[in-house]
Amino acid sequence: MFRFLLSRRWILFGIFVAVLGFACWRLGIWQFHRLEERRADNAIIEANLTARPLPASAVLHTDQPLPEEAQWRRVVLQGRYAAEDEVLVRYQTRDGRPGATVVTPLVLDTGPAVLVDRGWLPVTNNPSADVIAPDPPPGRVTVTGWARPDQSGETEQITPDDGQVRLISSAGLAGTVDVPLVHGFVSADVTAPSAAGDATSLVTTEPPELDSGPHFFYGVQWWFFAALAVGGFGYFAWVEARERRDAG
Repeated sequence: MFRFLLSRRWILFGIFVAVLGFACWRLGIWQFHRLEERRADNAIIEANLTARPLPASAVLHTDQPLPEEAQWRRVVLQGRYAAEDEVLVRYQTRDGRPGATVVTPLVLDTGPAVLVDRGWLPVTNNPSADVIAPDPPPGRVTVTGWARPDQSGETEQITPDDGQVRLISSAGLAGTVDVPLVHGFVSADVTAPSAAGDATSLVTTEPPELDSGPHFFYGVQWWFFAALAVGGFGYFAWVEARERRDAG
């Protein structure tokens, strides 16, 4: 009854369905692996967000990138802002509003400097428009915030142009600061003493949302496609077998 499956057309069709089904199955496995990785990363970040702050020198270093397990680790740093080396990170949208992030190097008491994301303020996306950011507090300050890895991108995205960049990277800003920069940066949460105007004009970075993302549904979706491919092959084979039987 199903001898027609040995024909060249059906063999090629079967090979195509097998390859398609296997590819969809593997993509589903990959999505579930991504889900496991996401949950593991979330567990690390959740622990780091609530942990007791560590000195910046225990987490951020000049000779190695920020370890993955230290991302969003709460840190405390003390030093003086190098306001003359401040940059604006343009095209940073929040709640649908265009804006820029103010990044100022903080020269630590211990020597090196740390890039500090002091906060976001609403501005237009016109890079030539004047932006008046609040000055950092003068003198010695204590900043508590979260350790973040360098953002990666093209050279022109991380290198300052007229005091503006697209991404925060210690590699791109190293040439603009007189002292060595540690790898990564810190998103400020609390600064003491705070600068006049910071509380009203700069919006500090919020911790990330620790959800599982769409990986579970994507995995189920790929497995559904695999089942659909195999089921479709079986259905078409059954239809042709029925037609052949009725014909005679």
